[in-house]
Amino acid sequence: MAQGLRQLGQYVSDTGPRVRVNQVGCLPCGPKHATVVTDAPRPIPWQLNNSAGVTVASGTSTPAGVDPSSGQRVHTLDFGAVAETGTGYTLSADGQTSHPFNISATLYDQLRSDALHFFYVQRSGIPIADALAPGYGRPAGHIGVAPNKGDTSVPCLPAVGDYALDVRGGWYDAGDAGKYVVGGGIATYQLLSQYERTLTAPPGRLGPPGDGDLRIPEAGDGVPDILDEARWELEFLLRMQVPAGQPRAGMAHHKVHDDNWTELPLSPDQDPQPRHLHPPSTAATLNLAAVAAQGARLYAPYDPGFAQRCLTAARTAWVAAQAHRDVFADSADTIGGGPYDDTDVTDEFYWAAAELFLTTGEQAFLDALRASPYATGEAFPPSGFGWQQVAALGRLDLATVPRPLPEPDRMAARASVVAAADRYLDTAHGQAYGMPLGEGEYVQGSNSVLLNKLVVIATAFDLTGDQRYRDGVLEGLDYIFGRNALNQSYVTGYGAHHSRNQHSRLYGHQIDPALPGPPAGSLAGGPSAGLEDPKANRLLIDRTVNPPRRPAPQLCYLDDIQSWSTNEVAVNWNAALSWVVSFAADQPGHPDRRRPGPS
Repeated sequence: MAQGLRQLGQYVSDTGPRVRVNQVGCLPCGPKHATVVTDAPRPIPWQLNNSAGVTVASGTSTPAGVDPSSGQRVHTLDFGAVAETGTGYTLSADGQTSHPFNISATLYDQLRSDALHFFYVQRSGIPIADALAPGYGRPAGHIGVAPNKGDTSVPCLPAVGDYALDVRGGWYDAGDAGKYVVGGGIATYQLLSQYERTLTAPPGRLGPPGDGDLRIPEAGDGVPDILDEARWELEFLLRMQVPAGQPRAGMAHHKVHDDNWTELPLSPDQDPQPRHLHPPSTAATLNLAAVAAQGARLYAPYDPGFAQRCLTAARTAWVAAQAHRDVFADSADTIGGGPYDDTDVTDEFYWAAAELFLTTGEQAFLDALRASPYATGEAFPPSGFGWQQVAALGRLDLATVPRPLPEPDRMAARASVVAAADRYLDTAHGQAYGMPLGEGEYVQGSNSVLLNKLVVIATAFDLTGDQRYRDGVLEGLDYIFGRNALNQSYVTGYGAHHSRNQHSRLYGHQIDPALPGPPAGSLAGGPSAGLEDPKANRLLIDRTVNPPRRPAPQLCYLDDIQSWSTNEVAVNWNAALSWVVSFAADQPGHPDRRRPGPS
């Protein structure tokens, strides 16, 4: 059941104690802030108690006024001087006591594993072993076994082509059984980038996930597990390429999904819907070119044959995209799956050229980079990057991957990352809850908007060693884990009050108690001011007044399986969570060390 209260016909979220903290906790070396919702006009006293109830720190709050994103009057508490590790800490202020939290150097280690394990449970085309994912075991979905009608020989939609492709494998993109090249592309990129950071970031606590660290069938095969997981999707992306001899050969089909929406819940192996390949798009083709080129350099030490296959596909996709520069997904193609439409692909061209250059060092790709409007234009949008804005992906890699980029270009790329991080930190410093999420950025997947900004800020820390960037990342994570207007941790299994009922056909426990809920480490999309789904729209808009009153943006969230606009899961959102949490897990033990950037 969605948690809440009803007052005068209006749904009011049950936000618990007015002292809001990261319910997972704090790193000993990091910042430690909390927010208290209070009408007190002046500073108020606070106490930090350990698990035995002993006060270990105290102070007074800093009034922050009315927070526009929540409509709440709040104060900030700073207990950063406390570094003693322990469990069960609580903060008290204004007659309220927070949810408990820990101070620990290993705070994010288990979540690093769980956030990646999410991808295994989302896999298509393979049985999910209950031994590896207790409670989530199921037969393989979409391998041509009845009642499935895919994915081993999926025909094109009428007028798209007269052929069928084997597009088995990959990850189910979100809450349904659709598979999308642009959503899967950025998700695969971020897993590969998370691994590549262990090769390029300055020395530190860089470690897992290595071979045997994740709960996947490939553990122990001599390849880092994160590369095994990313390959499961990359193999699918390669299968989506239009074969030679067909119209638009070398392009990538934009997506494959059911012809109609299915009901909640539904195990993938029980999906009876016909499935079709939707038309190729330039955006999907360039996603394939970029990720396959990135994969070519990272898989080369482990499987040279696969690496060469990736590079060949990337080159073919690049040529095809050059020949078909303005083939766009139809924004009205919304039956049975989302459109994932994008009519500006200059950023995709820039990203693909960057990855191909970093992998090959060839002048043609450097020329394409320099001819792009992003060569001198802003690669980091005010609202962060995402599947529809990917120039930042190329820029981040140009700044960090030690390949043959001329030094002036590399220095410019690094400077642009740091400048973007500064802008995002400025946004955070203007927010009472301390995160780089502006009032107009509460859209579907707002949590991923925040997390992708944190990726940029974290990269600035890797480049400069400036502690304020690291602190900005850690404080941004506070919002995800409960220091927010709803006192809600948006990650299943983490925090005293966490999301439990994310929108997904796989995890239907709220509807059918015999089914599991979302696995630990699953990220909810987060508040969406548009309240696009009927359930959230009906419950959260106050229609007892005229005109109806919408809640403040931070309050536009419902932990309900029907609320697809605020509470869905998605592989690209969990990829962002995994990247940032992995960065956070690398930080303990190095509180003040300045680190030089990669050479």
